[in-house]
Amino acid sequence: MRLCVFTEPQLGATYEDQLAIAQRAERLGFEAFFRSDHYVTMGGDGLPGPTDSWVTLGALARETSTIRLGTLVTSATFRHPGPLAIAIAQVDAMSGGRVEVGLGAGWYEREHTAYGIPFPSVTERFDRLTEQLEILKGLWATPSGETYSFEGRYYDVVDSPALPKPVQPAGPPVIIGGKGPKRTPKLAARYADEFNVPFSSLTDTDAQYRRVVEAIEQEGRDGRAPIVFSFAQTIVCGADRAEVRRRAESVGLDPEKPQDGQLYGTPEQIADQLGGFLKAGASRAFLQVRDMRDLEHLDLIASEVAPQLA
Repeated sequence: MRLCVFTEPQLGATYEDQLAIAQRAERLGFEAFFRSDHYVTMGGDGLPGPTDSWVTLGALARETSTIRLGTLVTSATFRHPGPLAIAIAQVDAMSGGRVEVGLGAGWYEREHTAYGIPFPSVTERFDRLTEQLEILKGLWATPSGETYSFEGRYYDVVDSPALPKPVQPAGPPVIIGGKGPKRTPKLAARYADEFNVPFSSLTDTDAQYRRVVEAIEQEGRDGRAPIVFSFAQTIVCGADRAEVRRRAESVGLDPEKPQDGQLYGTPEQIADQLGGFLKAGASRAFLQVRDMRDLEHLDLIASEVAPQLA
């Protein structure tokens, strides 16, 4: 199982905090550093305030060399698809082809009203997401020297030069995730290179994977590579029970009352919990670390958990 570090900087993290954890993750051999795309915290004061995801990833692209970089997930409500395609392609070039993009419909109304971003109905948000996915894929797939056009309900693209091109020939891998039982699996079957189930029980994660497999069978993949299955879980790992409790309490969690989407325990216990997702078909784990300044947490996961999953 491939391990990725996942962070939520809107909870309170500077660019320097993100740089430190991305560089440590790279040195330790984690496959990827991912961050959320949010403008308002969901707890605490969020100081010093949000950092833009793609501005941050562009900077990290120049300060790292091997680790993959991406969002889990960029909200389709935040950016128009054309400028988003340009930004992602540019960061892909800045990183030498290490970018991945998670794209979702958006869900947190408060961050929209806080910064003057329209927040339409859930149906419209999913319709916009569908058009954005079509446009991103279309722009990146257009051969150099040709133009791309698209006519949709919400977005029209007319004779775009479809530039710049990403470094990755087919464009950055697209990750779609979520728990919705109908539209989400269908979107994944049509557009995703990877499908992610965020913060869910093993049973619910397995059920969602099965829905996606069924949707793929109905949609067809036209010879494309099989979809990658992944999941996101908050992780609290400690060398012993006392360290697990200390780490959990420092970020306001209770290891005695675990909830769906949370992993607690010693390295052996964590490896066993991750093994259940591996058996369900997942090949990639996004491990959310809540305290981004606790770099020793990463050290322990890399040295004691990762070898058990090799």
